[in-house]
Amino acid sequence: MKKLIISAFALVAIAIAPNTYAQTKMVGGAAMYPTKNIVENAVNSKDHTTLVAAVKAAGLVETLESAGPFTVFAPTNEAFDKLPKGTVETLVKPENKATLTKILTYHVVAGRLSSADLWAKVKAGNGKAELKTVEGGTLNVMAEGKKLYLVDEKGGKSWITIADVNQSNGVIHVINTVVMPG
Repeated sequence: MKKLIISAFALVAIAIAPNTYAQTKMVGGAAMYPTKNIVENAVNSKDHTTLVAAVKAAGLVETLESAGPFTVFAPTNEAFDKLPKGTVETLVKPENKATLTKILTYHVVAGRLSSADLWAKVKAGNGKAELKTVEGGTLNVMAEGKKLYLVDEKGGKSWITIADVNQSNGVIHVINTVVMPG
């Protein structure tokens, strides 16, 4: 009987394992585990050190560690490097915390929106979906070929380069340009 029970547990573990590994994605040279929250995963990505520093400077760590769920459009270090020289250094200063918070929360949407959800919204919207950000502004999602991209309130465009990085409290979509509120 013991062998039968152990065998049954082993079969269940084997059946579940592929799903766990399939959901774990590599971002910035690190595995992003769906059992960890947004902050716990982001701190391990070498491509998101600027974003993590900005989140800390804005005091948003606790929020992004909470239950959520959140959809985060996470700009890479290269995305931040596209900003005018000195912008990031200026934004992380304590006196600019409100502006930094506004920009960062513009990258966050309440709820968990997978790429399939985004595609469905784009299709339902005849090629365009409008997302309400936590900051209060809107981000437009559109498609070109098999890729999704965002258009911010200033007309800036950012591609989703890695979609569906699942987290315990939401999902991250890696983007290649910082999006800006109006």
